[in-house]
Amino acid sequence: MPLTPGRRDVLRAAAILPLATAAVVRAAEPDLSGLNDLTGAAKPIDAGERAGRLKRAQGLMRANGIGAIVVESGSSLVYFTGVRWGRSERLTAAVIPVEGEPCIVTPFFEAPSIAETLAVPAQVRVWQEDEDPIAVIAGFLKDRGLAGRSVGIEETVRFFAYDGLARRMPGKIVSANPVVRGCRMVKTAAEIALMQTATDVTIAAYRWVHPRVEAGMTGHDIGALMDAATRKLGGDPEFSMALIGEAAAYPHGSKKVHKVADGQIVLMDCGCTVQGYQSDVSRTFVFGAASKRQRAVWDQVARGQQIAFAAAKIGTPAGSVDDAVRGFYASLGYGPGYKLPGLSHRTGHGIGMDGHEPVNLVHGETTKLAAGMCFSDEPGLYIPGEFGVRLEDCFHMTPSGPKWFSVPPPSIDQPVG
Repeated sequence: MPLTPGRRDVLRAAAILPLATAAVVRAAEPDLSGLNDLTGAAKPIDAGERAGRLKRAQGLMRANGIGAIVVESGSSLVYFTGVRWGRSERLTAAVIPVEGEPCIVTPFFEAPSIAETLAVPAQVRVWQEDEDPIAVIAGFLKDRGLAGRSVGIEETVRFFAYDGLARRMPGKIVSANPVVRGCRMVKTAAEIALMQTATDVTIAAYRWVHPRVEAGMTGHDIGALMDAATRKLGGDPEFSMALIGEAAAYPHGSKKVHKVADGQIVLMDCGCTVQGYQSDVSRTFVFGAASKRQRAVWDQVARGQQIAFAAAKIGTPAGSVDDAVRGFYASLGYGPGYKLPGLSHRTGHGIGMDGHEPVNLVHGETTKLAAGMCFSDEPGLYIPGEFGVRLEDCFHMTPSGPKWFSVPPPSIDQPVG
């Protein structure tokens, strides 16, 4: 049958379509064959580590006159008990007494699932759908002879649980911060090792992504590459933000879609989790040639990072680190304080199982730096209407001072490090 022009065009398009589809698939699923899992040697938190956490918590309870603490689902529940559970209207919580084993309070039908991640010796008390879980908590405290003692409430526990317990308990309801923060703010060698592995994954992912950024890409496109690389390297992506051009002037970006083009800033802020512990690293580079102004601001931020690092000394109030950076920026004409153009956010935050944990490197914070504390160091500079630069590397405090998890990059021409 002779082909008419229309029929010929249809068949030609049909032949080309599989090739076009394959190209789309290759773009969506990049070649990751050169990347290998970096997490094979990562050691999960073991029973001995968890036993030590409970022992430290109970010592802090005694020191602060607290009879028990209540911890709801979330990272602190995982930290003390291993139980991984989401929050819903049905309360699941741990009650950790000043002596003896903790108690997990959970709905009856959830108990088998809770047991799958419970990693410490503990009593499990259940409540039925027509019962009050707060009554179960109160019953446990009474049975342990703690009904008249102060009960510490972890700071993320929801109001209905706090209020219900306050109504039922004759003792005093207090903050559990001296106990929970007292434990979680100071990381052990096992925790620091996991955070180091998570950081190694993120840096390796950056090194893979950076040369693959192309003109026309959106922040979403770049983030997808970062997520893919992170997974291949063994991490669980937590966030992969990429801000382009003017969007980089706003620390968490803009709703506007910006695309990579010559001479534009690309600010990336990415992190992952390994065995429950997080990384957080930011890198800023220019696609194509950097302008004199971009280079100057990049160098100022790099200097700000080093000033913060040098100011982080054992026994120094955390807020003084922020003050040191802000004083330097003010001498350059930025700010003052949190005003723009300048540094509109804190210099750093605590990090561990959560990407943001107490305490922060922020003006007015009086908590003194101690060995084992971990922080981000990210004194960005933001110029509304133009661009922003943020370099972020985390460090942990040792007895002799801070130590980097990732080493800051040397220059805007070597922006990953």
